[in-house]
Order: sequence, then C-alpha cells, then structure tokens
Amino acid sequence: MPHDQDVEGDTAEIASEFECLQCGKIVTAETHPGECPNCGGEFQNRAKSLE
Repeated sequence: MPHDQDVEGDTAEIASEFECLQCGKIVTAETHPGECPNCGGEFQNRAKSLE
C-alpha cells in the first residue's frame, strides 16, 4: 500500500472502568463519566495508578 493513503481502522472507543473516589461505585464508560450519581464524587479510571 502506498504511504500517502489513509488506512481505515476500527475507530470504536474502548470502554474503561471508572471508580468513584468517595463511595467506590464502579461504572463502565467510553469517556470520563463526570461525577458520581450516588454521592457527587469524582471518578478515577481504574486502569491508572492512584499515586
């Protein structure tokens, strides 16, 4: 394939697990879910270190 052509790939986002830092609720979402519906706390991507 010539280098000047775009390659079509799978553009679907991969869902990640997010955990509320206050109450521990876990949700699965493709993008950051915002604030927790249970307590209003902040979600953290579970795949990332808390350090």
